[in-house]
Amino acid sequence: MEVKREWFEKDYYAVLGVSPDATEKHIQKAYRKLARDLHPDQNPGDTKAEERFKDVSAAYDVIGDPATRSKYDEARRMGPGMGGFSSDFGGQTGDISDLINSMFGGGFSQSRSPRPQRGPSHEAQLRLSFDEAITGIETSITSGTGSGKSKAVKIRIPAGVEDGTRLRLKGKGGQGTDGGPNGDLIVIIRVSQHEIFEREGKNLLVDMPVLFTDAALGIDIDVPTYPDGVKKLRLPAGTQTGSTFRVKGAGISDGESNGDLLVTINITVPTNLSESQRNALENLAELFTQDTQDT
Repeated sequence: MEVKREWFEKDYYAVLGVSPDATEKHIQKAYRKLARDLHPDQNPGDTKAEERFKDVSAAYDVIGDPATRSKYDEARRMGPGMGGFSSDFGGQTGDISDLINSMFGGGFSQSRSPRPQRGPSHEAQLRLSFDEAITGIETSITSGTGSGKSKAVKIRIPAGVEDGTRLRLKGKGGQGTDGGPNGDLIVIIRVSQHEIFEREGKNLLVDMPVLFTDAALGIDIDVPTYPDGVKKLRLPAGTQTGSTFRVKGAGISDGESNGDLLVTINITVPTNLSESQRNALENLAELFTQDTQDT
């Protein structure tokens, strides 16, 4: 990727909210959180969120790749306001990125003969169903070539891929010039939500409604497991709403190990009581009141 003018105008570290010495893992974590919060699906009609989402994606495209990040850091050190250059080169209107690119390319050329230029990297989004993301699929995605045409590119999606994952396909982006290599195609994965389960890495999360009487007395409940199974789970007497129980090995498999199923209990309170139910609860409330006074 060649040095671009916007590199000198935008602090991509600030865009992602990380420090310039952040680790690659820290940068990836920051990007995923921002991409999830700002994604257009989560903010329909919010143009500010959409623009911010684009800025975050552009920032990660540069500093999320170690080689491009190194060139960006070097360019920022040498560029306007950081290396002593003025934005107009003392009144000339040349492009600062041309100057920096010539420096990275080994100096100025008197003849200015064309050098091989790497093609631009392209981005494309691929939406997967919840099931496809868990099992993995082989599919194709349409990518522009930069000449007004498009091409279908085959891609293998690994099992267990998460929403916001960026897959880089080397050489599948824009066409290089003067014999230069093609750019890359960056595929951003978007995973649709499941009607029952949520994901947290390899773990699956599910909410289970339980009557307050069952939670108080203790009960065995049937818990759904992915994709269409059921497991028994024993709730102890006195289970509180918000309590989470772990079903070992009932999460997502990556081929080497399985995640767990995390079951969160939501205690439900009836809204329409019959007369006999109301009388029973009033008697129960009186008993609890007496027990409290006795203690």
